[in-house]
Amino acid sequence: MFPSSSMAVRRILSGRGGAASFAQRQQATTTMTPSIRTLTTTTGRPPAPRVPPTTAIHPLASQVSTAGTGRQAAGIFALNRKTPVTWTSLFFVAVVAGSAVTYYQLERERRLEAALGQVVSTGKPAIGGPWSLVDMDGNLVTEQSFVGKWTLLYFGFARCPDICPSEMNKVARVLDTLKQQYPELYQKIVPVFVSVDPARDSIQVLKDYGADFHPDYIFLTGSPSQVQQMAKRYRVYVSKADEVGDDYLVDHSIVIYFHDDTGDLADCFTQSMRSTDVVEKLVDKMLNKPKN
Repeated sequence: MFPSSSMAVRRILSGRGGAASFAQRQQATTTMTPSIRTLTTTTGRPPAPRVPPTTAIHPLASQVSTAGTGRQAAGIFALNRKTPVTWTSLFFVAVVAGSAVTYYQLERERRLEAALGQVVSTGKPAIGGPWSLVDMDGNLVTEQSFVGKWTLLYFGFARCPDICPSEMNKVARVLDTLKQQYPELYQKIVPVFVSVDPARDSIQVLKDYGADFHPDYIFLTGSPSQVQQMAKRYRVYVSKADEVGDDYLVDHSIVIYFHDDTGDLADCFTQSMRSTDVVEKLVDKMLNKPKN
């Protein structure tokens, strides 16, 4: 409880003690001071000081500055030094992403080819037709030369750096697989290579080139007009690229044409197809050919 003098002072200050002069109010204020001091001494708790407004502190920063929290501070600094993203993880993500994109593209082509193979159609595709070229012995060869044989026809050129050798080696694996698993079918198939660069692929050049590939291959060439006419019949795209004088590459379609033993087109195999897939299709076409 406040002393009686304090009650009097409060009445004067609040105006309930009647009219008070300025001197009385000043005296009342002076009289009130010891009472406040007495209250402070009695309770032992001084009034809370006014704290000026400060900038908001992040909870992590307050943990670091708090005494006795050394382990928390050490953990925070360790977190700052440790980052979840490293060059190794970025490289790994890039490799996985690239592999996924490549797989998706190849799988998409395979599914498209499978879907096209299930389409029921009538008539014959307008691909192929009469043609005439020469072999490595200078003999005239036409489409009639292979009647009774199934053929795997590929268009390329001897100076091709990578794609042509890759496709020709794929055909070689197909032939080797057939020779082991289906020897009777293997005897009926002939691989044929037609040069789309007759200006540089002479008979001797093709002889030297063919020594690196499967011995069953038959290499054909001819005059520019003969090759151009045959490529047009098979809708093969051919164009010179990166030409510098006599040095150039040849852009061309990458397709293997599969003909039955009558010369009709039975199927086409693109670059994305694996040798095992080609073998499967060859066997199916050859064993299930409808009889006339």
